Amino acid sequence: MTETLPPPSFRPLYEQIKILITQSLVAGEWKPGEAIPSEVELAARFRVSQGTVRKAIDELASEHILVRRQGKGTYVASHSEPSYQYRFLRVMPDSGEKLHPHSVLVDVRKGRASAEIARALAIKAASPVHVILRVLEFRGRPLILDEMVLAASRFPGLTVPKLEEYKGSMYSFYEAVYGLRMIRAEERIRAVAADAGAAAHLRVVPGTPLLCVDRIAFTYGDMPVEWRRGLCVTDGFSYFNELA
Repeated sequence: MTETLPPPSFRPLYEQIKILITQSLVAGEWKPGEAIPSEVELAARFRVSQGTVRKAIDELASEHILVRRQGKGTYVASHSEPSYQYRFLRVMPDSGEKLHPHSVLVDVRKGRASAEIARALAIKAASPVHVILRVLEFRGRPLILDEMVLAASRFPGLTVPKLEEYKGSMYSFYEAVYGLRMIRAEERIRAVAADAGAAAHLRVVPGTPLLCVDRIAFTYGDMPVEWRRGLCVTDGFSYFNELA
């Protein structure tokens, strides 16, 4: 019997160019908010057609890694832009009204990574971490209690004053202060009951049903940067996600 060999792996040329552009982003060649070279320049650099470069850029733009600006060129997407600041916020008012949350910092402390968080952040168990606790309020009403864990090695010198001085979103803070831009996230969602601590922060009675959203956020090169657990009140609010 003749053994059938699997066909050789093949990656379309535009995907190869997409990888090369992403590698340049990982290396910091083009920073968030900066313009990248034109399609003509990139085609000459990579020795491919302009159409191949355009297709690679189209894919990166659809993934919110790059953003096209009519008549101006293509830029590295940034969380400092209003349309990107809250791109990962999925808890919305049932009314459909667009609201921007007010962040109230509760605590920042040092800790050690549990086995679960170490796996999530691709660090060793018991590695030093920063633990951030905050409440997101909508029109003065506390809606989300966030616990965020960050590897201390990736966020040296993180302090309460440094966080309080910055006025943007957490992801724009990571980007502006530490050069880490979040490009995607994985989430797991389940229902839980509010314990005494969560109930106090969210001003609900213990046992109130909450939505628990566990998230791992990634930067370029699929490097995990943040583990987050959000406990959300859903009275008048829902988790909304658009599936394409």
